[in-house]
Amino acid sequence: MPRFPSRQRALALAAASLGPALQAQTTLAADTSPTRASGVVVVTGVQPSSLPTRIPTTIESVTRDEIERTINASDSEDALKYLPSLLVRKRYIGDYNHAVLSTRASGTGNSARSLVYADGVLLSNLLGNGANFAPRWGMVTPEEIERVDVLYGPFSAAYAGNSVGAVVDYVTRMPQRFEAHGKVGASRQHYELYGRRDSFDAWQTSASLGDRAGAISWWLDVSRLDSHGQPLTFATRLASAGTPLRGGETAVTGAVLDKNRSNQDWYLLASGTEYSTVQDHLKAKLAWDLTPELRASYLGGLSRNDSTGVPATFLRDGAGRAVDNTDGGGVAQPVAIAGRRYTLAAADFPRSDESLAHQMHALNLKSRRRGVFDWELSASLYDYGRDLLRAYAPSTAAQPQAGRITDMAGTGWQTLAAKGVWRPAGGSDEHVVDAGIGQDSYRLRSRVDSTGDWLQGAATAFSSRFEGQTRLQSLFAQDAWRLSPDWTAVLGLRAEHWTAWGGLTESAYGGSADRGHCSAASQRCTLAHPERSQTDWSPKAALSFQLDDERVLKASTGRALRYPTVSELYQGGINAQGQAINNNPDLRPETSWTSELSAEWTPPRASVRATLFHEDTRDALYAQLNTATNANTVQNVDRIRTTGLELAASSSGGWTDALLGGLSLQGSLTYANSKIVANAGHVAVPGDTIGKWQPRVPRWRASALGSWQATPQLSLSLGARYSGDQYSTLDNSDPNGFAYQGASKYFTTDLRALWQITRQWSLAAGIDNLNDYHYWNFHPYPQRTATVELKFDL
Repeated sequence: MPRFPSRQRALALAAASLGPALQAQTTLAADTSPTRASGVVVVTGVQPSSLPTRIPTTIESVTRDEIERTINASDSEDALKYLPSLLVRKRYIGDYNHAVLSTRASGTGNSARSLVYADGVLLSNLLGNGANFAPRWGMVTPEEIERVDVLYGPFSAAYAGNSVGAVVDYVTRMPQRFEAHGKVGASRQHYELYGRRDSFDAWQTSASLGDRAGAISWWLDVSRLDSHGQPLTFATRLASAGTPLRGGETAVTGAVLDKNRSNQDWYLLASGTEYSTVQDHLKAKLAWDLTPELRASYLGGLSRNDSTGVPATFLRDGAGRAVDNTDGGGVAQPVAIAGRRYTLAAADFPRSDESLAHQMHALNLKSRRRGVFDWELSASLYDYGRDLLRAYAPSTAAQPQAGRITDMAGTGWQTLAAKGVWRPAGGSDEHVVDAGIGQDSYRLRSRVDSTGDWLQGAATAFSSRFEGQTRLQSLFAQDAWRLSPDWTAVLGLRAEHWTAWGGLTESAYGGSADRGHCSAASQRCTLAHPERSQTDWSPKAALSFQLDDERVLKASTGRALRYPTVSELYQGGINAQGQAINNNPDLRPETSWTSELSAEWTPPRASVRATLFHEDTRDALYAQLNTATNANTVQNVDRIRTTGLELAASSSGGWTDALLGGLSLQGSLTYANSKIVANAGHVAVPGDTIGKWQPRVPRWRASALGSWQATPQLSLSLGARYSGDQYSTLDNSDPNGFAYQGASKYFTTDLRALWQITRQWSLAAGIDNLNDYHYWNFHPYPQRTATVELKFDL
C-alpha cells in the first residue's frame, strides 16, 4: 500500500523534518538512508533543508504517492484523513474559515492546541481559538505536497505550547530536474436534508512548473477552485416560543418540526450560509546553494478567496410563494405556523459577501555541513492584505438593505528564529544538542462599520473595533544522547516570555450621558487594556529502549503552556455597564503536562504500535457564563484530565500478499477518557460541568484503509472512519448530536481508483461518504460526494 513499503523511510524523514528547525524548503534526496538506533529513527543521508533530530515519541507520516493512490484530496487538509486520532472539521470543499484540526485530547473547538506548518512557515492561525481561526490550509495545494509529517504531543522543546495536541508539517515539492504538472478535477455532492434535494458541485484546476540548474532550483504552483457548498446554518424557533395569533400573520407551510441538540421540539424555517467560493492560489519557491554547505531560500504565497453566502426559505404561503422576513415589505414578518405566531427577522436569512487576499513570505539561510556544528536563520510573515466581509443586517424598514462591513486588513503574524545543532562526537548522531531562540508576533486589527447598502455601500457609522498584539519570545535547548547501543535519552528545556499589549475593545454607544467607559461625546465605549507579560519554563524528557531490531519501548513527557490569543483577550464587546463581555483580558495560560508510553514492533513490511497517553490540563480556555456580566465569556476551566490508548498497525506484503497479491492495510483505534474534574465556573448552575466530558473529544475513534495494486497501472482503495458520541457543551446538555448545532457520532466509507493511463497521464475517480452517512459538528458534514480528476505529469 502506498504507505507501508516506505513506512520506515517516511518516519525517518519525519524525524528529520520535525526537529527543532522546521525546514524552509525540502528536497527528498536520493541517497537518504534511514537507520534505527535505540528506538530513534535517524537520517544518515543528505537532507538539504532540515536538521536531523532524535526524539523517541510518536511520529506518523503520509507521502505524496500514498495521497495520490488512497485519498480523494480536494484540499490539503484531506491528507490527514487516515492518520491516527486526527480529524479536520472540513464542512465543504474549499472550507477556508472553519476547518479546525482536532487531536487526541483536543476537540474541533480548540484550534490553538495544534501547530500546522508548510515548508517551515506557520499556517496555524494563533490570533484566536475556535472555528473562525482554522489553519490557512489554502496556502498549500494537494498537488504540491511531497509528504506530511505529524509529531504527537509537546515533546520537542523547539515548539511553543500550542504543540500540546500535535505538530503538522507539510513538505512541498522542490525539483531536481525540469518538471511540469497539470490537473483538472470535479466533484458533485448529493444532498438531501429537511425536505431539500439538491446537488453541489466543485471544479479545480492546477498547474506547476519547476527546475534545477546548477546551484539554483525553483518551483511555481498556481491553482483555482470554484466550489458551491451545502447549507451550513438554519433559522430555528423553539416550538414553545410561539405566541397566540393576533392578526397580521402570514399563514405558512414548510416549517420542519424536529428535535434540537437538547431534544427540545423546534421548527427549522430556512437554511443559510450556502457558500459559493472561488479560491486562487499562487506559490513561488526559490533555493540557491551559495556553497555546497550553505543554502538560501525564499518562499512566497498568495491566496485569494471570494465567497458569497445565501439563504433559502422553507416557508410557503397559501399561493405557494416563498416567504421570508421581507414578505410584508419591511425587515420583519410575522407568520403563523400550526396555529402559533412567530416572527421572521433579518438574522434568519443571512447574506454575505467576502473578499480575502492573504500573502505569506519566508526567508531561510541554512548550513548543511553535517559536521560538528550546523545553524539556521529564518523569518516568515503572514499578512491579511485584504480581508473584507460584507453582511446583510437591516434593523429598520427605512434601510431594508442595511448591513455591516468587517475589515481585518493589517492583521497577521511574523516569526523570527535562529537555531543551531552541535554534534560533539565529530558529526556523529550519537550525541546531538539542538538550541535556538525565536520570536513569534501576532497582531489583530478588526473594525466593523454599518452601511446603508450591505453589498456595495460605503461605511456610514462606526460599530466596533478590536485591536491588540501578543508576542512570544523563546529560548530552547535539547540534548539527545545515545547512552548505549540500546538506550537513548532526550532532555529539553524551553523558556518563554509572553507579552500582550495594545489591547483595545471599542463599541458604539447610543447614550446621551457618559457612563463608565462610554462617552456621549464620541458615542463610543472604549476599554484600553493594560500590558501584560509573564515568563515560564517548560521541561521535556524522553527515553527509549531498543529490545531488539524489531521492538522498542518509548516514554515521553513534557510541559506545555498555551497562552491566550489576542482575540480571546480583546475581541468581544462592552455591555451597558462598560464591562468587557465575550473576551477576557485577564485570562491565564493553559498549562498541560502530557505523557505517553509506547511499544512498537516493526517486523519486515509491517508495523504495530500501542501508545498509552495522559494529559492533565489546568486553566483550560473555554467560554462559559460570567456571572458578573451575565454573558458567555472565555474563562479558565480549572482542570481537565485525559487518559487514553492509541493503537496503530500497518502491513504491506507478507501475510497481506498471502490474502491478496498487492494488498496493503492500515488501521488505528483510539480511546480517550477526557473529563472536566474541576471548574469554579459553570454554564447554567454551579457544578454543572464537573465530571462531564470535554467538548468534542469523542471516547472512541477509529480508521481503516486498504489499498490493492490490482495491476501495475491500476490501484483501488477503500477507507473507513468512525467517531463515537461527543458533546459540544461544557455541561453536556446536548445529547442529540444529530441536529443543527449538535456534534454526532459518525461512520463513513470512501472509495478511490487510480489508473495510470500512460507515464504522463493518469485518471482518478472516487466517492467520499459512500454510505451517505448524515452527521454533524455544529454544521452538517458533506453527504455522498463523487470526484474525478485527470492529471498530467512530465
